[in-house]
Amino acid sequence: MRVNFTVNGRRHEADDVWEGESLLYVLRERLGLPGSKNACEQGECGSCTVRLDGVPVCSCLVAAGQVEGREVVTVEGLADFAAHRSRAHPGSGCASGACGTDPDRARRWEARPTGEEGRTTDELSPIQQAFIDAGAVQCGFCTPGLLVAADELLERNPEPSDADIREALSGNLCRCTGYEKILDAVRLAAARAEETV
Repeated sequence: MRVNFTVNGRRHEADDVWEGESLLYVLRERLGLPGSKNACEQGECGSCTVRLDGVPVCSCLVAAGQVEGREVVTVEGLADFAAHRSRAHPGSGCASGACGTDPDRARRWEARPTGEEGRTTDELSPIQQAFIDAGAVQCGFCTPGLLVAADELLERNPEPSDADIREALSGNLCRCTGYEKILDAVRLAAARAEETV
């Protein structure tokens, strides 16, 4: 079957999708967006978390056919999604297909230092920058799912309590950390957002 949907603000068409194929597989193998990680394939670890119509979901559990006509945001589009949201749609997302990340740009994205000044922040979303600044990234395998879930939390609740953060990230497992730096990163992103208001 053919599936038409929006990924990171751009319309996509996936051909020859079989009924049991997961959204995760389509994103990674058909669209070349490997940010969502393939770990447990059972919805237990959260490494494949994406936003489906604004809601965090484990893409390994979503059949590709279920995304027909819907909108997906992956970690590759998170920076553009956050930047556009803050400029044009404060507190909400884009209309389906109206804006987003060019697919080729998303495939080539990587955090790069810029000369003497260090990292550039204009290519990162606030939560991505906070994860770097708080030292919340170790091996990085769980990081894409955590970033997507944390971004959704901060959009929905700009001043989350520790209990709110723990609840929002409870579906994302990290085998490297004790989670404290991850919690610090979400607190930092929330505090920075509050300062700019």
